[in-house]
Amino acid sequence: MTPRSIADQTVEELGGPSSVFVRQRRDHEELDRLLHELDGTTGREQERVLRRIDQLVFSHAFAEETVLWPVIRRVLPDGDALTLQVEEEHQEVNELVSELETLGADDPRRAQRIARLVEVLREDVRDEEDVLFPRLQQALDAQALRRLGLQWEVARRVSPTRPHPTVSRRPPGNAVSGLPLSLIDRTRDLVDAGVQHAPERIAPAGEAVSKALATVAGWVERVPLARRGDRPPTSR
Repeated sequence: MTPRSIADQTVEELGGPSSVFVRQRRDHEELDRLLHELDGTTGREQERVLRRIDQLVFSHAFAEETVLWPVIRRVLPDGDALTLQVEEEHQEVNELVSELETLGADDPRRAQRIARLVEVLREDVRDEEDVLFPRLQQALDAQALRRLGLQWEVARRVSPTRPHPTVSRRPPGNAVSGLPLSLIDRTRDLVDAGVQHAPERIAPAGEAVSKALATVAGWVERVPLARRGDRPPTSR
């Protein structure tokens, strides 16, 4: 019998409100709303929605890779292959968003890259809700799912919020780089939000600070230990 998708189950079936599956599904629903909001946007409005998608997606995925995927690899006989497939999707999202940050608003490649980003994000949600999570649900009881939910939530709140395609998707690299990159990313988020509402004469200073922080993040990404643990399909 094929396991049921977590999209079709009740909160109680998923282990209760604090279950990792309920928390994951809540993020997926918010992502779906943002992707619909992104459709048809241009200019500053498009950038605003993309930034909110980035903040949701990257903290969510980093917490998965840190907390959930090691458990799946431990309790499922084919866990390594299952998580590697999703890690490849996460890597493509990192690379697409990194490229979008370099493309101007009028670049003809921009629409194609955004369309592919939306496609990969929706594929990632389906793979998790229809395949990975139902399989994990068969291996763990409700108490374990609630415990994982707390661990995942803590990790999500201290995870990076921007793309870092060269950082390992697996330990020890992701565990070592996660906190410093999170501090840098979340500081940049605050600076960038301030720039959007700052007077024109102050905005260039804020933009310079954000670029400097991006440079520091690049240094962290290139530390050899931050890249250790990756598999060939996701290493860069």
